[in-house]
Order: sequence, then structure tokens, then C-alpha cells
Amino acid sequence: MNNAIIEKATKWTQAPFDIDTQNTVQQLINSQESELDESFYKDLEFGTGGLRGIMGVGTNRINKYTIGQTTQGLANYIKQSFPGKELKVAIAHDSRNNSRFFSETAASVLSANGIKVFLFEDLRPTPELSFAVRELGCNAGIVITASHNPKEYNGYKVYWNDGGQLVPPHDNGVIQEVRKVEFNNIQFDEQNSNVEIIGEELDNKYLDRVASLSFNKSADLKIVFTSIHGTGITLVPKALAKVGFTYVSTVKEQDTPDGNFPTVDSPNPEERSALKLAIEKAIAVDADVVLGTDPDADRVGMVAKHNEEFVILNGNQSATLLVYYMLSQWKEAGKLDGKQFIAKTIVTTSLLDEIAESFGVTCVNTLTGFKYIAEEIRNQEGKMQFITGGEESYGYLAGDFVRDKDAVISTVLLCEVAAWAKQQGKSCIDLLSEIYTQFGMYRENLISVTKKGKSGAEDIAAMMQSFRNNPPAALGGSRVSVLMDYQESTSTNLSNNTSEAIKLPKSNVLQFLLDDGSKITARPSGTEPKIKFYFSLKAELSSADEYNAVAQSLDARIDTIASELNLN
Repeated sequence: MNNAIIEKATKWTQAPFDIDTQNTVQQLINSQESELDESFYKDLEFGTGGLRGIMGVGTNRINKYTIGQTTQGLANYIKQSFPGKELKVAIAHDSRNNSRFFSETAASVLSANGIKVFLFEDLRPTPELSFAVRELGCNAGIVITASHNPKEYNGYKVYWNDGGQLVPPHDNGVIQEVRKVEFNNIQFDEQNSNVEIIGEELDNKYLDRVASLSFNKSADLKIVFTSIHGTGITLVPKALAKVGFTYVSTVKEQDTPDGNFPTVDSPNPEERSALKLAIEKAIAVDADVVLGTDPDADRVGMVAKHNEEFVILNGNQSATLLVYYMLSQWKEAGKLDGKQFIAKTIVTTSLLDEIAESFGVTCVNTLTGFKYIAEEIRNQEGKMQFITGGEESYGYLAGDFVRDKDAVISTVLLCEVAAWAKQQGKSCIDLLSEIYTQFGMYRENLISVTKKGKSGAEDIAAMMQSFRNNPPAALGGSRVSVLMDYQESTSTNLSNNTSEAIKLPKSNVLQFLLDDGSKITARPSGTEPKIKFYFSLKAELSSADEYNAVAQSLDARIDTIASELNLN
């Protein structure tokens, strides 16, 4: 065992660490097992999205002390950023194991630093935390969650006073302060003298705002909802009832919040297996739609009945339905005057750009990550009004009183889409077919290539450099007409080699735009040893009858392009 690791771990067998922590670490040292190395070989880094890691003792684990260290650094940064002001922070948590304890730990540290804390009485959806930050006039917010990671994980996300996740310069500012904190300098207030418990009153205010987005398209839609053992059960059924949906069934086996997620392999609504019980329930009760939220209820998956079968929609398809519905309703209400916008990320379907243009609405594209959409909403205040937006990874938002993806709002509005379609004698798939017939059929897919270790990182860097230096001339039988390099901030027309600037922050992303309107994006992951390839292909659809045939043709083209890029 590395002597430096043993020396580092030995510090955890002494004060200021508690007796249980000291004993556990000493046992690891005595056993000399690999867990000691994994727990201490590095420090768990506070990145631009916060902390996320396996729970346990050690510097590379989520525990009382790494949570405390992060919160102390955040407290120090807040004090610097708002000198002479009354300081307030809201805290929420999901259903994961130890989430309540970590929330109380963060509250204790903030309280010890003289910062007023609003701590939710029990688990709540992440988007309600974003709402609380703005509603209560807080300087920052914290959510204890690891989203849809396996049960061994937990995490810590930070929000700024606009209700959005940290963006520059605050993300780097907090990171620098966290790095300065030594464990013996963490302040704890065992009395929690500055902590106020919040709950139902704020829930009601939030639900009122959610209901204000409704266009009252409730009809007789039959809905099955599952929270997959997460926080969605606290507010989604109430939100659906508030806007008039009366036929709502839940999956009883998954209603109880449980950080072990006992009925699923992964609590991720992007995966069919996570929605298996809900689909079975939908068949049993003859439902029209299934909605499933992830553990912190910021993302939602949708399944729609079509010709007596339940069809799972991907994130781009749900976003398409939401945007088309919202713009249609705004137009019908006479609310569109050219001063509205939607927002999406650069890897989300370009169909949203076309739909927005057809309604005379601006579509703003941002880098990947909903925090950039939140930043755009803030930047446009007083200029343009945000209607809705989303990203392909199942996160959507409508209205501007929340500044993060919101599965409570999204579930309500996606059910309204289905009710609106049903009132016209259509399914959601019928509605998608009509949209595709009008604008062209888009088919998306994501292929991730894992490259582990130092050599893997070098391979990914070499792949990106090769694409930059020698972009393919054609993909899937269509010419590559434009190379967009977000690292170099240039968009290059490959036919005449002219370039123009990309007005977004630098990011290691490449996009190939094809003559037929298709788009392929290469993006190394910021959190995993992967490079991700996003495919968005387009073909004309002359009638709904061609839906399946054109979809299969586009899927085949995606396979062909993947082979041409050596991804198979």
C-alpha cells in the first residue's frame, strides 16, 4: 500500500473526525484492502456541477466531512460576494440514503457561519429548490442528490441567487474557496440556531405557479405516474390534480421513497427497464400515457399509447411535443408578438429551431447543460420572454419562475399535450407524425465510446484532433457542408473554406452539418472516460403512413455513419 495514502488516511483516525469515522478508517488501514486506496488516493473534486461520488469515509468519498468542507468553502464565497448583506441559503434533498443527514450537515455549517438556512422538512424535487431560492430571496441554494446514479452514490449541487446552477465566474470562485478549506477549519453549529424548516406553504406557492402554466387541456386522459422511489411522488400527483387530471394511477411498488431503488436496476427514466412496472400498470388500467421521473424529479420519461401499443419517446421527441404544444397554445391565445424565445442545447434536435421559426419565435442554442439555459433566461430578462425549452437528456422547463429542468412542470404539460391530441382523436405518435410531415422527420441517437485511463484520455484527444484536422467529406451519403468547432469558436463552410465566429463559450465540441439537414456531434464527457457522438438525421416524410419506414431508414443510416466513424 502506498505510504502517502496510509499517511493521509491516518489523519482520519484522529480529531477532528468523529469516533465512528476514526474506527472505520483504522479498520481499512489494518486490512490494507483496495477500498483504502479508492477512498484516499485523491480528493473528491468540487467541479462546475458540484460534488458527486460514492458514499463512505475518505477524501474521495461523500461523507460528513467532504460535505462540510464544500459547504464551508461555499459559505466563505457567499460572504465575499455579498458583503454587509443578510445572507440566506435554501437546502433540499432527494430520497437517497443519507441525503437527509447530509442536508442537515450542510445546514449546520452554514448556520455556524451566521447564514440563515431554509431547510425543507423532508425530501423535495430539485426544481422546487430553484423556486425557493428566488421566492425566499436567497443568495444560494443546495440540493443533496446524485440524480440517477446507482444507489451507492450521492452528490451536492449548488445554485446561485437567480435560482440557476453555478456558471462563471461563480463556479470557479466557489471551487477555489473549497480547495482552501482544511477539515479542522470546518465550523459546525450543533444547535442549528439559524435554521428554519420550510414545507407546505412553499409547496402551495410552487404548485400555484405550476398551475398558472396550464392551458386546461385535462380532458379524460388516463395517466400512470411513477416516481421510481424518488421525490416526484411529493408533488407530481398534486400538480396533476390541481390542473384537472382526475384519472391518475401511481405504481404503488415505487411510490415509497427509497434510496436503495429496490424495483429497478437504475432509477433512470431514460432506460426502458426503469419504466417496466409503470407500463405494466398502464396496460392493466388501459392508460393513455406513462410518465416517470428520476430520483430528484428534474427529468421525466414519457410513454404514449399508439394503436394499442405503448411507445417510449426519447428526449428529443418529448421536447418536440412540448415546444409545438406550447407555441400552438400561445399563438391561439394571441400572446406571440416576436418578443418570445425558446432555448435548447446544441446537441438537442434542430427540429425545435424549425418549429420556433415557423411561429416567429427565437430559438436560442446553448452549450450542453441546463445551467446555460438558465443563464440565457437571466440574460434575456427585460428583452425577450422565455416560453419553454429543454435538452435531449429528458430535461425540460416552461415559465421562468424555476431556473432548472423541472419534471413537475414537464409532467403536467406533457400530459396536456396528450390530452390535446386525444381531444382531436389522435395519439402523441400521431401528433409527432404530423409535425414530421410538416418539418421533416428527425431521428436521433447517442453512441458513447468508453476509453479508460491515461491512454484512453489520450485516445479521445487524438480522435478529436483528427476530426478537427481532417473532417469527413461525407457521412451516410450526404456531404459535410459545415464544421462547427466550439473549442476554436469557428463555424467553417467546407465548400469555400470561409469561417465565422461562434458566439458561445469555448467547449471541446465538434459538429458536422450535412447538406440534408442532418447533424453529428462529437463531445468528450466532462465526468466520465467517454466520448459521446450525438446523431440527428433528417428525411422528408410525405405522410404519416411512411413513419415506420422512414424511421427504419434513418436508423440504418445512423448505423452506417457510426461505421464510417469507426464507432461500431
